Amino acid sequence: MEGIVESPDPLSSSSPFSPLECTYSITVYPGYGVEIQVKKMNLSKEETLTILGLGEPGPELLANESMMSEGQVIRSATNQVQIHYRSLKQTNHGVFSFHYQAFLLSCPFPLSPEGGGVTVTDIHPGGQAHFHCDPGFQVRGHEVATCLNSTRPRWSMPEPQSVSCGGWIRNATVGRILSPTVPSTSNLSSGSNLSCHWLLEAKEGHRLHLHFERVALDEDDDKLIVRGGNNSNAPLLFDSDLDDVPERGIVSEGSSLYLELTADSSSIPLLLALRYEAFDGEHCYEPYVPHGNFSSTDMSFPLGTTVTFSCSPGFVMEQGSGVMECVDPSDPHWNESEPVCRALCGGELADAIGTVLSPDWPQSYSKGQDCVWQIHVTEDKRVELDVQILNIRHNDILTIFDGHDLMSHVIGQYLGSRERFRVVSGGSEVTIQFQSDPDDSSFTLSQGFLIHYREVEPNDTCPTLPPVEFGWSSSSHPSLVRGSVLTYQCQPGYDIVGSDIITCQWDLSWSNSPPTCVKIQQCPDPGEVVNGARSVHPELGFAVGTVVRFTCNQGYQLEGPSQISCHGRDTGMPKWSDRSPKCVLKYDPCPNPGVPDNGYQTLYKHSYQAGETLRFFCYEGYELIGEVIINCVPGHPSQWNNPPPFCKVSQSLEASHQMLSENIALAIILPIILVILLIGGIYMYYTKLQWKPLFWKSLSHTHSYSPITVESDFNNPLYEAGVRLPSFWSIQIQ
Repeated sequence: MEGIVESPDPLSSSSPFSPLECTYSITVYPGYGVEIQVKKMNLSKEETLTILGLGEPGPELLANESMMSEGQVIRSATNQVQIHYRSLKQTNHGVFSFHYQAFLLSCPFPLSPEGGGVTVTDIHPGGQAHFHCDPGFQVRGHEVATCLNSTRPRWSMPEPQSVSCGGWIRNATVGRILSPTVPSTSNLSSGSNLSCHWLLEAKEGHRLHLHFERVALDEDDDKLIVRGGNNSNAPLLFDSDLDDVPERGIVSEGSSLYLELTADSSSIPLLLALRYEAFDGEHCYEPYVPHGNFSSTDMSFPLGTTVTFSCSPGFVMEQGSGVMECVDPSDPHWNESEPVCRALCGGELADAIGTVLSPDWPQSYSKGQDCVWQIHVTEDKRVELDVQILNIRHNDILTIFDGHDLMSHVIGQYLGSRERFRVVSGGSEVTIQFQSDPDDSSFTLSQGFLIHYREVEPNDTCPTLPPVEFGWSSSSHPSLVRGSVLTYQCQPGYDIVGSDIITCQWDLSWSNSPPTCVKIQQCPDPGEVVNGARSVHPELGFAVGTVVRFTCNQGYQLEGPSQISCHGRDTGMPKWSDRSPKCVLKYDPCPNPGVPDNGYQTLYKHSYQAGETLRFFCYEGYELIGEVIINCVPGHPSQWNNPPPFCKVSQSLEASHQMLSENIALAIILPIILVILLIGGIYMYYTKLQWKPLFWKSLSHTHSYSPITVESDFNNPLYEAGVRLPSFWSIQIQ
């Protein structure tokens, strides 16, 4: 199937004024794809052309005008292709030409499983892929998949997985057998169970020792069998359904051991760890202690060799003996079994450096645990706890106390998982308590915790933090002691990112990282306008340069600016160029009612919008008669709710005029009176001063008197005696 697709004749378009759009669809038989070769391509910038592959999971862009050149071949992954052409030009359209044909599609080459391989008969529809695993691995999933014919050919089954399960180990010396990793059930065939077989063969004349490091099998569905030979019919040495796990392990009679493990794939994860060592008839096998070490007088372990064991930090030696010897020339063996190093539930630690592990570490701890560890260091020192691993269930609790018992101050209490962190005590003693929920119905395996501790010098302050750029911090205490609070602030124009308040915790660590001050690059939201609308350009956010335009609904008018813009500032945060406007009802304005005589208005305008108020005032000495404030009541036309007031001379002003007249009269009369009094005073003064000379002058002259003719009965002897008067008296009495 093949054909040609060419650009259309522009004269065939329905309207010369509308864009020219053409869509071509090509469909071939399922299982085939579409191969397109570009024969001719000459388009302008106003023209676009795209080629899409249709089908699951959705349209896929195969090429466009910028990716195509003459001679190029384009192939689809499905049996459907769509070509879309669009031109905005009215004349002189571009030209293109494609040749297409069908080609046979194929499935993608399947991936080989890790620890295995794949053989493919054909990658086209109908072909098959056969999966297999290397020795020691087992296929989990479907071993055969078929390439299906469809719109997009695909394999009938997903690739399987290879799990480490079984194998043949020749010339075995030292090694381990671990439980296989069971994949998700989605890759398992229906009803498939795990069945693994291992054959261990040592050199001729050597025997094998099998040590059970860890065995945790489901009692009903899982089973482990060990046989002393090289097949499933060899003598039985161990059956997990019948025997307890041997502490000293199993020693083969010959050079071979055969192991069988069967398990239900739907059961809980298997926990199986076996260690094997080969040894000859003149030596003891190499000892081994998990989570511990040993020293030996001879590392080839002949007769008479002595081995001394020790446990790794955090583990305590249990069972067995700390020292054992290789004995018995006829059948060399150890006189004691290897000890077991186990992470215990609680203990008392007094070393300067040590380790605290969750119970049964590195295996998962069990339910219902209540463990307490007490750590003591030198009296004047502190204890630093380095919690390297913390992965417990959310119903279980790890608590750290700053003291020698459970009544001490709690430094921290932790649930679930947490990344590595450190805790420092306030004294020389620390108590650690771990409790696991005994009634957890959803109990699942969990890793536990690993804590290293060491003795450190006392330091009762949190570390000093670097200054924050474009900001500052203030402390609640002079020094950064426990409980100190740092409060961060940013300079104007910067916004704080992170917590603005951090606290020095009991473990001398900060509650949060210091924040940062970031330049504010946008204005706050100016808000919507009631009874109107706004448009923002650009639409995302309110960054510097954003312009917001406002419009009002019909019947309303804009009060304020029609647009505002966001401006940046060097020393502050960006701000809007103006306040946001309001949309108010649109009414005819009220005309200015006029200014009263001897008065004035506030905000004098020719007209006032509905809802506005006008306030009147009078000059000093005048009294306002009427309403001080009048309102423009909306209407058609709008009207003032009261007539304008007027200004009248106040009564206090008239009284002041009368008093002023009286004061003027007094001001004229009083000076006149004062002048008269002054003149009179001067006259009296001079009169008194000139009286004496005038008086004496008048007395020095003789006056003539007429004789007294009036008779008098005045009979005074003095007169009769003729009293002599002084010479200056010249008075004559007749």
